[in-house]
Amino acid sequence: MTRVFVDAWDPSYGASFEGGDGGDGPGSSSSAQVDVEVEVPAAEWAPIGVPAGARVPDVVFLVDGVRRNDAQVWTAEDDGTSYAGLAASFAAGVVRCDLARGAAELAVARVGRGLFTASPSLGDVRAGTVRYEVHRVSGPGEASKLPAAVQGPLTALEIEISSAARDSGSDGTDLLIVDGPLRNRRQLPRTIGYVKTQQKHYLPAAQEAIVPRLRPGQRTPVFQIGTVWGGWSWYLRLPGSSGAPWSGIVRVECSPELSPEQAIELAEVSLATLPRFASSAYKDPRAPQNLVPIAGLERRLRGMLGDARVLHRALARDSARAF
Repeated sequence: MTRVFVDAWDPSYGASFEGGDGGDGPGSSSSAQVDVEVEVPAAEWAPIGVPAGARVPDVVFLVDGVRRNDAQVWTAEDDGTSYAGLAASFAAGVVRCDLARGAAELAVARVGRGLFTASPSLGDVRAGTVRYEVHRVSGPGEASKLPAAVQGPLTALEIEISSAARDSGSDGTDLLIVDGPLRNRRQLPRTIGYVKTQQKHYLPAAQEAIVPRLRPGQRTPVFQIGTVWGGWSWYLRLPGSSGAPWSGIVRVECSPELSPEQAIELAEVSLATLPRFASSAYKDPRAPQNLVPIAGLERRLRGMLGDARVLHRALARDSARAF
């Protein structure tokens, strides 16, 4: 009999996995070369539980960022040409969780504003007391591609505040969890990337078949993804899933600059740590993957961005002087 599962996530957030019609896993295959024999031989792949004596860090830092498009603008250049522009607000923050004391606090949070455009003449724009710093994009600067340009400054802000948070409260044995792929944050020490939504197949069929078999608190062996942004990776299942094959599954990754032994150690640490932060369906529409500290941080950061309507009105009012 065919079984039907309803994704626990609120549909406004998409789905926890981007699958085909069957809804049984990621929908497209990655072209990356993958080494599945990092931890065990390919034929010996099986779910792995938390080992006895696994180290759980006393302090865990979780970093995330949010962004918002405030207004679309257009320039009128002296030569009669026109360029699209995007006024955007973004913020990043770090939550410091002291597992020994059972306490969590906002360690640091900062807000940035930017005006993204290919215009060669446009400078910073003010909207009341708020300043949007110009960020020039390469190429023709099509309006549809400008939102992607916000990610660069947001990532740079996340790296900056992650270092600041650790400088003021780290003993060198902590763990930093980045919400999303590591990408150019992989130089951060003792850091893992936490990928909530599974969009691509990375594993051969025989090894991928292990993923739906994971029980809460289990992971796959570590494997290596051979791409520019690749590195060591593994899947694990969080508690509180709906029972669907890929429900509660997250992919975790760490820097390719680490040795295989260091990557395996981080995999063990992640399995002992991440389930502690899993959210519940009655608290979060993206449970269990949207970790509780991340959900609270996102709410706090969105509040720090200010009222989008007020900013839009201020941009419209002051645009003539700004341009």
